[in-house]
Order: sequence, then C-alpha cells, then structure tokens
Amino acid sequence: MFNQPAYEHEDSGMIKLEVNLDDISGEWLGYVMDLLFEEGANDVFYTPIYMKKNRPGTMLQLLCPQDRLEAMKAILFRETTTLGIRYYPLTVHRLERVFETVQTEWGPVTVKKGLYNGEVVQWAPEYEDCKKIASTLGIPLKQVYDRVRMEQNG
Repeated sequence: MFNQPAYEHEDSGMIKLEVNLDDISGEWLGYVMDLLFEEGANDVFYTPIYMKKNRPGTMLQLLCPQDRLEAMKAILFRETTTLGIRYYPLTVHRLERVFETVQTEWGPVTVKKGLYNGEVVQWAPEYEDCKKIASTLGIPLKQVYDRVRMEQNG
C-alpha cells in the first residue's frame, strides 16, 4: 500500500552555501541549524576542518532552493561568526520514492523505497515509526529495524 505518490526529478534550482567557522560554540551551531531548516533549507551539515594557522574549525554547508538564498545568507551573517559565504548553483537528482506500510507484530511501520529506473535500489524503515515502537515497548531500536526488514523480505 502506498502512502504517498512517487516522484523522481532533477532540481537545477538549488544553491549550496558554505562557511568556515573557527570561533563559534557548538551550542550555537545547533541553534543555527534549526533556524536554517525553519527558513527552508533542504539539508544542513557540518564537517570538521583545519583552517589557517592549523586551527580546528567547522565547515557549515547547506542546500536550499534559489529563492531562499537571501534568507540563508541573513541567518549565516547574523547568527554565526563568518565574514564571508561561498555559494554556487547545484543540481540535485532525487530518486523516485514510494512509501509502503509493513505490518509487524507491534503495528504498522512505514518503509521508504528509492527507485532508479523502476528498480528498488534503496529502502529503509522510517525512523520515527520504529522509534515510537521501541520507546513504547521498551525494546531496542535495532530489534524493531530487524523485524521490519524480516517482514519486508518475508
């Protein structure tokens, strides 16, 4: 049973932004990530790096639609210690995604499948469904994932 329509497409209207930070608290980084997602970022991620004078730092990178560029720049300049932002256009190809429901002894779990040219090349149980079952029943999350995989391959 499909819960959502499938789609596959290339999106050439994306922007990737990057900043290198060597003088910011990790607490601030979490706050900034939340703000970026709230303003429409598709993805936000951090990478540990070494900067000038061999100082450890963090590269903050994000992907967003082109029409969110100014909002992302405003957050980065106002909420981080950066003095400059690099950004460039990016094309993203997304797999066709279908969502199915797998019945387990503990209840239904949504499974996301990624298709490439009609072939399933990726699939995974939805984390939130598995987390809820594990938390409610007091069982390991890994046990829930294993059971969903067993039922799916069944």
